[in-house]
Amino acid sequence: MPFLATGLGLGTAGAASNWAPALLSWQFFFAYGLMSSRTLKQWYGIDHNASPREDLAKYGEAAVRSGKITQKQLEMLRRNESAHANSVENYTLFVAAMGFATFAGVKPHLINRAGLLYTTARLAYAAVYIFIDHDLWSQIRGLELS
Repeated sequence: MPFLATGLGLGTAGAASNWAPALLSWQFFFAYGLMSSRTLKQWYGIDHNASPREDLAKYGEAAVRSGKITQKQLEMLRRNESAHANSVENYTLFVAAMGFATFAGVKPHLINRAGLLYTTARLAYAAVYIFIDHDLWSQIRGLELS
């Protein structure tokens, strides 16, 4: 019966709670919401709701030529789109890891620690991905999650 109680997220009084549901919710919001390039594209005035996935490909260079944004800003927006795609792709891995750990009966404090470490690493990874444009320094991304 202990496995069933743990697998369902139930536990006895005083037992450490499993933060996996909260961490999964946060990672979903982060990957699909905060990392979306739509906000920055709207900020810079180059968001086209008819086909937002093609904004930078269709209108990016024209926005630079017109002076709406700089080349550096366009490159940052492109990195933001790549970081967003990377976050969405990695969300599935995180869901599987949290689910398997929970159902395997891993102690909640270990799940919590791993989830917080992953979350911290993803935040740092996103910041490095978006804001560092130097080829040499961008290699830091490879160190974040290895």
